[in-house]
Amino acid sequence: MTDLEQIEQSIAKREAAILDANDKIWSYAELPYEEYRSSALLCGLLEKEGFTVETGVAHIPTAFIAKYSRGSGKPVMGILGEFDALAALSQQAATPVRTPVISGAPGHGCGHSCLGTGALAAALAVKDHLDACRKDGTIVYYGCAAEEGAGAKQFMARDGLFDGVDFVYTWHPAARNEVQQQNNVAIMGANFEFFGRSAHAGGSPHLGRSALDAAELMSVGVNYLREHMIDQARIHYAYVDAGGTSPNVVQDHSLVKYEVRAPKVHQMKELFERVVKVARGAAMMTETEMRYEVTMAFSDYVPNDVLGRFATKCMMEVGAPKWEETDFALAKSFLESYDPATLETIRAEIAADFGADRLAELLQKPLDTEIHPYTDGPHPYHSGSTDVGDVGYAVPTLNLNVATCCLGNVGHTWQMTAQSCSPLAHKGLLTAAKMLALCTIRTMQSPETIRAAWEEYRARTGGVYHCPLPDGAMPPVGRY
Repeated sequence: MTDLEQIEQSIAKREAAILDANDKIWSYAELPYEEYRSSALLCGLLEKEGFTVETGVAHIPTAFIAKYSRGSGKPVMGILGEFDALAALSQQAATPVRTPVISGAPGHGCGHSCLGTGALAAALAVKDHLDACRKDGTIVYYGCAAEEGAGAKQFMARDGLFDGVDFVYTWHPAARNEVQQQNNVAIMGANFEFFGRSAHAGGSPHLGRSALDAAELMSVGVNYLREHMIDQARIHYAYVDAGGTSPNVVQDHSLVKYEVRAPKVHQMKELFERVVKVARGAAMMTETEMRYEVTMAFSDYVPNDVLGRFATKCMMEVGAPKWEETDFALAKSFLESYDPATLETIRAEIAADFGADRLAELLQKPLDTEIHPYTDGPHPYHSGSTDVGDVGYAVPTLNLNVATCCLGNVGHTWQMTAQSCSPLAHKGLLTAAKMLALCTIRTMQSPETIRAAWEEYRARTGGVYHCPLPDGAMPPVGRY
């Protein structure tokens, strides 16, 4: 029996349980740091399979590590799983018309229900391989909470939970089948609070000091700052507390969240300090007090080229998900659910990616049916961020993208929520599990690949992980 045949057999015997776990986690739709049911479900499945599970790691109640070892326990292989949802993206499963399950409730608009369960299936297949072939080794499943929030992986890396690991693989639900070839940017987020003095806005406004004015002046200052930062940088914000709903009361408190992105950690930190200076200036102008707390910081993600080339061969051996005509029809209905302006942009992107001569064909059957080749760096930056970047600064790491949705799909939308509990996601996550397992087993069998991946890692990072968080920063559980 070949490695792939063994993997396929391992996943097939658990297929019903894995898909049931995906659908349950999808229905739980738990927000960052609140994934108690999702985490418990995954831990239970791993314990049942003989893994040793440690919960509450890195001071995060819903984060965990599950290990299975044989013999010497070497090499040590890591697979990352995620399982958190996004706010306000509730949507009925496999339904291409906007129909929330519960209006305003969370939904898996990034497909992390698929990510966590597909990664779990891969870890179990690697465990079966170790047992069947009587191989030495350790497979570690990392239950990574809150990727959509303040993250877990940077706290896990800071606590040394990736020390001694030889390599790490993960995957993400996507519209294309390929090793991720783009870098992700670094990000830092903070809560900025302003404290003023309340007063009657009509009778004694001169006695008040408005915290809302301070927050708004901060917004004005940051907007002017945008002209004077690098093109690849981003600044986002959201009001959490505007000081109440009574306009005749001078607001004595406000809280606004800011997130700063840039290609590299040092660029991110420099830009964040400029945002802090704007906040201090706003406080001075309004005679209020400003305090801020850094709640998140992710390093930039950079693919490991050695693992990228190696993994692409494994992905090609597995092949793309086996779509049926009903799958193409469902994907087409989701593609056509976008508004005309978005759909026009999607058409242009499909033509650019696959060739204008294939556009008409792919609009009728908008699912990726191939594995795309890998090109070594330097890699372009994608303006999204992920805490997988911190794992990549701690150990050689690679992310695979596997199709679970229609071509042109826009992430963090109700369309993605619906597709994440559909036949598209089911076929995609099972395919991803096979790919992750084969990549892990083949890398384990290739000490020269592991050595080369570490040489590349050390040349890029110096071989030392530097956490982007301020010293002493703790996971903002209950505060994010």
